[in-house]
Amino acid sequence: MSSIALAASATLLRLNCEGKHQVKLFSNFSRRGQTKISVFASSGKKRFQSVVASSASGGNEGVAEISEAETSPRFYSWPDKKKPRVCILGGGFGGLYTALRLESLVWPDDKKPQVLLVDQSEHFVFKPMLYELLTGEVDAWEIAPRFSDLLANTSVLFFQDKVKLLYPSDHLVMNGPEKSSVGGNVLLESGLLIEYDWLVLSLGAEAKLDIVPGALEFALPFSTLEDARKVDLRLRELERRKFSEESLIRVAVVGCGYAGVELAATVSERLQDRGIVQAINVENTICPSAPPGNREAAIKVLSSRKVQLLLGYFVRCIRRAVDLEASERPTKSMGVEGTAAEHDFGKYVLELQPAEKGLQSQTIEADLVLWTVGSKSLLPQLEPGDRRRELPLNGRGQAETDETLRVNGHPRIFAVGDSCALRESNGRLLPATAQVAFQQADFAGWNLWAAINNRPLLPFRFQNLGEMITLGRNDAALSPSFIEGLTLDGPLGHTARKLAYLIRLPTDEHRLKVGISWLTKSAIDSVASLQSTLTKVISNS
Repeated sequence: MSSIALAASATLLRLNCEGKHQVKLFSNFSRRGQTKISVFASSGKKRFQSVVASSASGGNEGVAEISEAETSPRFYSWPDKKKPRVCILGGGFGGLYTALRLESLVWPDDKKPQVLLVDQSEHFVFKPMLYELLTGEVDAWEIAPRFSDLLANTSVLFFQDKVKLLYPSDHLVMNGPEKSSVGGNVLLESGLLIEYDWLVLSLGAEAKLDIVPGALEFALPFSTLEDARKVDLRLRELERRKFSEESLIRVAVVGCGYAGVELAATVSERLQDRGIVQAINVENTICPSAPPGNREAAIKVLSSRKVQLLLGYFVRCIRRAVDLEASERPTKSMGVEGTAAEHDFGKYVLELQPAEKGLQSQTIEADLVLWTVGSKSLLPQLEPGDRRRELPLNGRGQAETDETLRVNGHPRIFAVGDSCALRESNGRLLPATAQVAFQQADFAGWNLWAAINNRPLLPFRFQNLGEMITLGRNDAALSPSFIEGLTLDGPLGHTARKLAYLIRLPTDEHRLKVGISWLTKSAIDSVASLQSTLTKVISNS
């Protein structure tokens, strides 16, 4: 059996068991190099499949060979036995930008940490620009580059895997010197066990579809790259059906916060006269927390595109419409691996219940239901039966932290983004937005530096720089916080928003590539527009 050099090739091993089996995990975690673990598995035909995650700095890949008789979990071997070990769970805005911040800081030679980033996806996703995928304004590589490409020129290692269990042990040294013990261990679904000194939780959140009957079966969320691809392909299939004027494509968007309004504006622009978009919101206005300028710009655009706003309603249930013709058609899966077969070409019925007096119950039909309401935390499930190790979570499943972003009761664990429950001075919970995650990543990186170097940690203070909303291919609204009452909308707001996000892209190299791509596309669009104008002038003369 060949040796496994996880430090260089970052090879993960996955145990697949065919047939019924039970696995019990008993662990005893103490100091570095003293981890003990026992695994008992019942009999059954087993096979081992290697999963390769390339090192960001090296780029070499390897597949370890393992005998079928071997059943013990794999232990990750850090490249350096003496330098601090930082494990970051989740590669969203909070996780990736914390890793990049750690890489950019100046460290003493013996203190620069080894950083390992773990995410279940191969791609980082710049979520605020997912809507542009539906209009074709951006390409997937521009807003969803591979982690391996972004981290190629850094010392950060990347594993594509999913977190299964978390075993923190820093609670054992709350009354003693922190350097006397490791921070804990993380068990991944592949069976890889990672011992860490410092941990960053940035696992994000996913759409919560189980709050309304039928939503999980018939509605599509819009929060990941896979979600965007599914929605785009679903729209393509509906567009291919060549709806007549009497049979328009009907799309229902549930929720009128920023995500719902941006989705409604984008889809209505794409469909134009071929479809009708209905947006449903429990409140009697859209984007209730948005600056007035952004809200007014959004209402103006939605009105011009004939988006029907159903305000003051909540969705009671979603069910499939009784359609004999649709039931006789064979079900299609939209040609996407993993897409639920139930999202076929049938119609769906949404039963709407009034949220306030004076409104009547309604029932609407839709060919496509898009869900933007509710989210749930993706923090890992801790080892049961040991309450001392549990993280303090709020009702949303977010970790409660102090003002330095350290999890309460766990001095070696930081939480950022959707995984962090931090309140402002007025007592309100910070919103789970990209802007908050950006800023928290900067502070988390600095505070990790301070903790490792025995320096004072800085309290996090959120600075609201303003809010932006996309309203279509050449339309957006931007309200900066430093100029009261100012809102840039239309093409000017669109340009300002793209420039702001271009600056926020993860690395200089990626920013340069995307900037050149966007500039080239803009030039091509300008030439095409000029040619179209000249053609019209010539034909009219």
